[in-house]
Amino acid sequence: MKTLLIASLVSATIALNAFAQNPPPPPPPAPTQAPALANPAQPGAVPPTVPGQPPGVTQPVAPGMSPAGAAPAAPGVMPSPAASMPATLSPAASPSTAQSPQKAGWTNFILENFHKGGPIMWPILIVSIIGVAVVLERIFWWTGRWMRRDPKRIEKVFTAIETGDVAEASRLSRGSRDPVLRMMWNGLNHQHASLQGALQVAAGIEIKRAGRFLVVMDTLVTLAPLLGLLGTITGLIRSFSFLGNEELAVQAVTGGIAEALIATACGLGIAIFSLVPFNFFTSRVSNLEFELQTAATNLEVMLEAQNKEGREVEIESRTPSSATRSSI
Repeated sequence: MKTLLIASLVSATIALNAFAQNPPPPPPPAPTQAPALANPAQPGAVPPTVPGQPPGVTQPVAPGMSPAGAAPAAPGVMPSPAASMPATLSPAASPSTAQSPQKAGWTNFILENFHKGGPIMWPILIVSIIGVAVVLERIFWWTGRWMRRDPKRIEKVFTAIETGDVAEASRLSRGSRDPVLRMMWNGLNHQHASLQGALQVAAGIEIKRAGRFLVVMDTLVTLAPLLGLLGTITGLIRSFSFLGNEELAVQAVTGGIAEALIATACGLGIAIFSLVPFNFFTSRVSNLEFELQTAATNLEVMLEAQNKEGREVEIESRTPSSATRSSI
């Protein structure tokens, strides 16, 4: 658990430093356009003049000739429309320039909101890291516990006890990683001293292992909303402290309200994230406790029946010898 918590703290610190040191990308270059050619058909364009002609008088254009002494167009060939259109930017360049500001916005979104949340965000960050570490540790533990279950061996142990072979039952339960089998092995090895006490001690150890860090998760579920509420109070205090200054009142009040809302949202989010796993793990602990109690009760009943049968056989074996002595 300590190693997992330290690794989570280090990774969170590295991520925050990376966000803080990531400079914003340069703005995209402005599109450049080629100067449009003068078209005599457009309003405001100056028509070409011929030397010796007064200004304002245009020379008629012969069929098949272009204005201003251009070369005649070949018959049947239409002029290219691309020649008269101004140069524009290529559409393939626009997505790349649009993606970089979008990536930078998503990268700095968490960091900006973290700074806007105020100083209360640091305790909330610590609480969130602890919550993630505890949830991951419990998930790994319960996954391993599910993989360690061995119901077939438990049935074999009960069968051996029912047939009276206690040594075989102890051998089957030895070295198992199943909590139920470990409890049964402890009871079988201490049945001559105190069977019930040995079973209770072993069951208590297994339940304590299963319920580890549930108190921490319960504390996080209660603490996270309280930290969010504390951030709400500090944000409102910061907002109302600037109401006397008319120049900075609007900006300061909106900043304080944003701080209050961000802290509240983060605290509630951590509480919700911790509440669902907490209830799930609590139910799993209850199920394990029921399995241990059931196995311990069955073991006590079977061993008591075997001991009773053994005492009856011993009494029956002693009775004929005493009758024989009295007859003699």
